[in-house]
Amino acid sequence: MIRFSGRLAGSVATAALVATAALAQDAAPAASPKPSEAFAEAFLPTVSQPVVQAIPQVAPLVQTWTVAQAQALVAVIESIGAEGLDPRDYDLAPLKVAIASGPSEELNRMASQSFIWLVEDMRDGRTPMDARQQWFVVDPDREANPSGNVLAEALKTGDIPGTLAKLNPTHPDYARLKAELAATSDGQTARRKLIRANMDRWRWLARDLGPQYLITNVPEFQLRLTVKNKIVSTYRTIVGKPGRTATPQLAEVVEGVVFNPTWTVPQSIVKGEGLGARVLANPAWGRANGYVATKSAGGTITVVQQPGPGNSLGRMKLEMPNEHAIFFHDTPSRHLFANDFRALSHGCVRTERALELAMTMAILGKGATKDEAVAIANSGKYTKVMLTKQWRAYITYFTMATDINGEMATFKDIYGRDAPVLASLDKPRVRDRSTKPTSEVIVIEDDLTDT
Repeated sequence: MIRFSGRLAGSVATAALVATAALAQDAAPAASPKPSEAFAEAFLPTVSQPVVQAIPQVAPLVQTWTVAQAQALVAVIESIGAEGLDPRDYDLAPLKVAIASGPSEELNRMASQSFIWLVEDMRDGRTPMDARQQWFVVDPDREANPSGNVLAEALKTGDIPGTLAKLNPTHPDYARLKAELAATSDGQTARRKLIRANMDRWRWLARDLGPQYLITNVPEFQLRLTVKNKIVSTYRTIVGKPGRTATPQLAEVVEGVVFNPTWTVPQSIVKGEGLGARVLANPAWGRANGYVATKSAGGTITVVQQPGPGNSLGRMKLEMPNEHAIFFHDTPSRHLFANDFRALSHGCVRTERALELAMTMAILGKGATKDEAVAIANSGKYTKVMLTKQWRAYITYFTMATDINGEMATFKDIYGRDAPVLASLDKPRVRDRSTKPTSEVIVIEDDLTDT
């Protein structure tokens, strides 16, 4: 049985308390509840609820403009470079001609069209789907803020720039990148394009990531536990090797924490590599390595690796159902976290100090005390702790971002995903774009790579 040091338990307690304080900082003073109740009360069940509770009625895409409103739109387009977008994409010259002719159906059509294109790029991202390699995030913003409704709000309030600005991502990194773009001279063409590409990547995600979430940046090999955009804890990661096992970009929900997991060995190993026959022929060897094999009446061999220090998933995994079979988990090969280059897995994200993360998630998500979380992890038994306060989990790919030290940094493009995004910036914006991912779904079969 593994025992946890006071240092680990202290790290878990500290992370949980910092996270709880971040969420509760605006709450009115109240009597101190019991420890397990404090976490439940601080973590309101908002993450698992949809951003919009009902589908709003969609306004038309062409509406009536005044000349003054259209002139305000021109000013926005002329300054849109500050957001990493290109004024040439929004038919500025024809719009000015329509304005010069005064109020008309042509002005309504031209101004509405340019405004809608701005909404699409600022809300959803300018990069077309075929340039977003292995990107499978379902962005809720299009449904939450239909283009016609945004247009109606802008014309009703008369605040054209303010209405559009509300579409910008709320994560602090978007503002940091925008400031970096402003500070980068026009002569630094390659750097400006890289900044613009990574600003656009923020638009591919939900505008607001939620009050608490996990976010990992694959090229940085880092995972952050974040509350109200405040980083509570950071963890080194091991991600998928380049090629078919590269880690995809996802936005999922962590539904539970599995302590002391079992691992059902895929048939590619059971049959293809002969593991099943070996365990059946040598049960003692199988037990020594934690494997239990069964053979069905039809002859199919199933092998399950039992919980233990040698289990390929380590001591925990985060339950995160998705069609790619990607999740966060521990590893028995913890020495690999010392490597600078950590694209070594078959796609799943291995996490440093995984038990600390698991116990913190159990405390914050279920209302368990520190002692309860430690006892579950220490039991050596397979235990799934379902989270009543679910957490979003974002697997992202930024090659320029704020690092864990708070500094703007660039990261190696380990999967070569920058090239198509950068190339799209040199082309006219794609009109009538699809919102469905075009990349192949690659299901991860195993995660045993140790080199």
